[in-house]
Amino acid sequence: MLRRVLCLLPAIALLVAGAQDDVRAGLFRRNKCCKPACCAAPAADCGCAATAPAASDCGCGCGTQTVTRTVMVPTYVTEMRTVTKTQYNQEQRTRSYTVYKRVPQTETKTQTYTVNVPETRTRTVNYTVCKPVTETKTQEYTVNVPYTEQVEQAYTVMVPDQRTKTVNYTVCKPVTETKTQEYTVNVPYTESVEQSYTVNVPYTEEKTQTCTVNVPYTEDVEQSYTVSVPYTEAVEQSYTVCVPYTEQVSATRTVRKRVPVTTMKTVTVRGGSWATETMEVPTCGCGSRGNACGCAPATRTVCKRVWVPTCEQKQVPCTTYQCTTEEVPYTYNVCKTRQETRSRTVNVCKSRQETRTRTVKVCKTRQEERTRNYTVQKCRQETRTRTVNVQKCRQETRTREYNVCKMVQEQASKEVAYCVMVPQQKTRTVTVNKCRQETRTREYNVCKMVSEQKSREQSYCVMVPQEKTRTYDVTTYTCVPEEKTQTYTVCVPVQVESQVEVQVCKMVAQEVTSEVSTGCGGGCGCGAAAPACGCN
Repeated sequence: MLRRVLCLLPAIALLVAGAQDDVRAGLFRRNKCCKPACCAAPAADCGCAATAPAASDCGCGCGTQTVTRTVMVPTYVTEMRTVTKTQYNQEQRTRSYTVYKRVPQTETKTQTYTVNVPETRTRTVNYTVCKPVTETKTQEYTVNVPYTEQVEQAYTVMVPDQRTKTVNYTVCKPVTETKTQEYTVNVPYTESVEQSYTVNVPYTEEKTQTCTVNVPYTEDVEQSYTVSVPYTEAVEQSYTVCVPYTEQVSATRTVRKRVPVTTMKTVTVRGGSWATETMEVPTCGCGSRGNACGCAPATRTVCKRVWVPTCEQKQVPCTTYQCTTEEVPYTYNVCKTRQETRSRTVNVCKSRQETRTRTVKVCKTRQEERTRNYTVQKCRQETRTRTVNVQKCRQETRTREYNVCKMVQEQASKEVAYCVMVPQQKTRTVTVNKCRQETRTREYNVCKMVSEQKSREQSYCVMVPQEKTRTYDVTTYTCVPEEKTQTYTVCVPVQVESQVEVQVCKMVAQEVTSEVSTGCGGGCGCGAAAPACGCN
């Protein structure tokens, strides 16, 4: 935004300078005596004295004047400015860390193991072999040989024939009749009836009952019981242990790498620069009606800032990455185990049974006769009377009318068109495919399998167990801590001031000379007495 404002300053300066020239040329003077038409009249018309020179002595006629003015031209100047930037300095620092080393301890052990040793033995095996035997046989077979024969054939074609006939049909028409019907209706009515009913009236009665009760009592009884008493026994036990060992294995793995490939690429770059052009602008010192005065048009030089675009082709390096596959060998440790048989003494918990005696309290019961009084709830029946309303019905005969719809048959006739298929005899020639039988003879081979007994010597392998002894080393590792010191580099940020060259656009004053129209010569049309005209 600032750069655009700086670029518009020269144009504003040119407009201000042009306005000053117009003021000097008399474009804004309002005195009627200074108009170009006044120059052609005598001096007396301007209000001058009678002794004023004639109009021809006023120097009438349009002229030009050389004017020097100052124009501000934008100029790029290189200046040195102080800029603060961050710089990283490397420092060496020290830190301590603990490393655990594995110290190996080797122990030699002896192991007895059983190995199955292969032993080769020989035995005779009888087997049956089937051998193919080929025989030639003759066979007679019948073949159907096709042939074609032309036959005259008569056939019947059904030809349609349109005919008309009269058909009589019966139509049912509805007829409504009114009939009278008698029907019976049950009309309800209420009647009071005396009714007897029986009621159960409850009452209470006292009774006495004799019952037998089981009364509990406690008795001490001597009881024998069996107890399992535990005891510990040392037993020799054999067990198998998986002893780990490390084995180094070599293998290869596929590694994918991204390899940079640099190629040149043609790129079209759009650029440009600002250029200052000088152009002639027409001006008239006689005002807006200068041509009526006979003045020649004047021009002035104007500086204009123009953007000159450029289009360039450049070669730009372009880096792409391609994936490549590489087989890299590496070694890794595999932890495996071997089985060993060892012996140990194990305490086994066993139990023995012992018979012991204890006194137990046993709960028993004895029977006793007891008497109790209880209340019995009973009911006696009583007959009572009540009046009940009974709903009854009487039959009444009533009459109603209803409509009956009957269907009455009526005869009608109509003309019906129908189609009859008439048979017609025709003749055509037909090709018939027929077959005749022929007897032929062919030979064919029959393969039979004949069994034959054979024998062979067969070797087989038997695994014989064999005891062996071997010595092996068992390595155990102990972790031992060790303190180490490490030196590492750290980048420390530091603020640094430096001098940088900067392009700054400044407005520089420049003297420009141009021709400007003066209007009515050196005066206002009255020669030396021009001030008396009221001209400024």
